[in-house]
Amino acid sequence: MAKKSCVERDKKRRTLMKCYASRRSRLRDIVRNKSLSMEERFAAQLKLSALPRNSSPSRIRNRCEISGRSRGYYRKMGMSRIALRSFASQGLIPGMVKSSW
Repeated sequence: MAKKSCVERDKKRRTLMKCYASRRSRLRDIVRNKSLSMEERFAAQLKLSALPRNSSPSRIRNRCEISGRSRGYYRKMGMSRIALRSFASQGLIPGMVKSSW
């Protein structure tokens, strides 16, 4: 089980990202627009850097839905390798069986 503080911090980052997503995308479009003047683009870049750091999508960490573990995460399942194996052993994932040889 991951530390509760790490899981809560990641949840906070996800909510901040959703809150600032439209504003961030609008400012990024202005910065990338070559037809605008340099002053307008620079002002948009300053506004973009003034947004909270934790609202950036790159600061979000993929975590297991069950245990909160950040490593060994399977995107397709949304869980870590350990939780995936235990669920497969219990027969809770259709079509998946534990391998043994």
